[in-house]
Amino acid sequence: MAEEQPSITLSAELGPRHDEILTEDALAFLADLHRRFDGRRLDLLAQRDARQADFDDGELPDFLPSTKDVREGDWRVAPPPEEILDRRIEMTGAVSRAALAMGLNSNARVYMGDFEDAMAPTWANLLDGQVNVRDRWHDQLDGLGDTPSVLMTRPRGLHLPEAHVVVDGSPISGAFFDFGLLAFHNAAAAIAKGSHPYFYLAKLESHLEARLWRDIFAHTEEALGIQPGSIKATVLIETLPAAFEMHEILHELKDHAVGLTTGRWDHIFSLIKTFRTRPSYLLPDRDGLDMGDAFLRAYSELMIQTCHRRGTFALGGMSAYIPVDNDAAANEKALADIRKDKEREAKAGHDGTWVAHPALIEPAQAVFDDLMPGPNQLDRQRDDLEITQFDLLEIHDGARSEAGLRDNIRTGIQYLEAWLRGEGAVPLGGVIEDAAIAEISRTQIWQQLHFEASLAEGSKATPALYSQFLNEEMERVKNEIGEDAYQSGRFAEAIALFTELSMAEELQPFLTLSAYRQIA
Repeated sequence: MAEEQPSITLSAELGPRHDEILTEDALAFLADLHRRFDGRRLDLLAQRDARQADFDDGELPDFLPSTKDVREGDWRVAPPPEEILDRRIEMTGAVSRAALAMGLNSNARVYMGDFEDAMAPTWANLLDGQVNVRDRWHDQLDGLGDTPSVLMTRPRGLHLPEAHVVVDGSPISGAFFDFGLLAFHNAAAAIAKGSHPYFYLAKLESHLEARLWRDIFAHTEEALGIQPGSIKATVLIETLPAAFEMHEILHELKDHAVGLTTGRWDHIFSLIKTFRTRPSYLLPDRDGLDMGDAFLRAYSELMIQTCHRRGTFALGGMSAYIPVDNDAAANEKALADIRKDKEREAKAGHDGTWVAHPALIEPAQAVFDDLMPGPNQLDRQRDDLEITQFDLLEIHDGARSEAGLRDNIRTGIQYLEAWLRGEGAVPLGGVIEDAAIAEISRTQIWQQLHFEASLAEGSKATPALYSQFLNEEMERVKNEIGEDAYQSGRFAEAIALFTELSMAEELQPFLTLSAYRQIA
């Protein structure tokens, strides 16, 4: 009897042009990625859980004794491609057709098309985004200018599944699905146009996860017949454990690495998760968590020192403000805050920064043009810094308030409701939010409820207070958007899931894992 062959199956219908993406050869490539690497991915996720159990038992994150030689060694990553020697302004956003064309036609040096936090991973969103990126590299994206921004893309993190694609009985990783299709369809075309297949890697927690990506890159280059080292990656340092392994992450990816980037909200979210059993790590209100202070300052400065020592770029964080029509005073105040933040980044030694709206490109660039006259600041070694374990774990001073609790409830639920409707980049409160806002909102609430945090007004964070504020804030939202919009939306589901996770006995690692089951 012939041996039964393993299979790859789809459980969703294809929309217009999706067959151009999910070709027989592309699916075979995805299946090969899964079979080669998914076992390692699952082992690494299990290692995350084991490491978290150690943190729950009292262990603190620290620099690894076993990799001291890597941190102290004299090595550098591969030289960056000429087209990204200047990354002073990177704009991030969706991969819808309109957003991709707008981002590539902006004056940003780089446009990061997002399949991760700025995308609700519905089947249609994912495949439409793949079509649009493919069209960029195959001269089918209408309206693209003569000098488009360099395109980078961000696949989903290693923890998220793609439920619609099953290989040998198991769902493929969302990361493998996104990366695999992007590389299969676009890597050779990008190289032929004088560029590279550039990727942002999200939610890494260790250098071993970077090693997995290194091996995926090497296999992909061989399978697609492209030059070794052609795939380039920037790693977002947005988890607390990864902040202690920046040298090691770059070392694993040294033939591919072109920088590290700060991720403010996700890094805060990770600190809360890491110290979920410790009331001593109760954080103040989200608005009081400034990048220039405490653990956020320390990790951003350590990033600069690490990257420049290794010959690669350290990118600053996101400015997500949206200009308000007919409110010059509000716009000027917001722009003043943005200029101050970008001045901090440029003076510290960052080589560039992120913005989420075209109107922010010019003011952010003006700051970097003034303070960074060259293409980058790789020559600034920051030998004056000595960042310790204490620095990377120091929390901000500041109050926890009823207003902060209300804001987390309102913003988190509004974002989640939009995400369940398929929107990933959502304008809320004058900024463009992505999934990180829902994660930090619900984890801050969980932390305050779990430890019955004292609030500035003299009250305590309790389930009863949460329920009161929830009802009042949802009435406020209903009044703002109208009864019809509220009732026709997915607020009931968003409220139920957000509340369940905010009040859970144990802090769950990712809201998006639970929410995905409601859109898959």
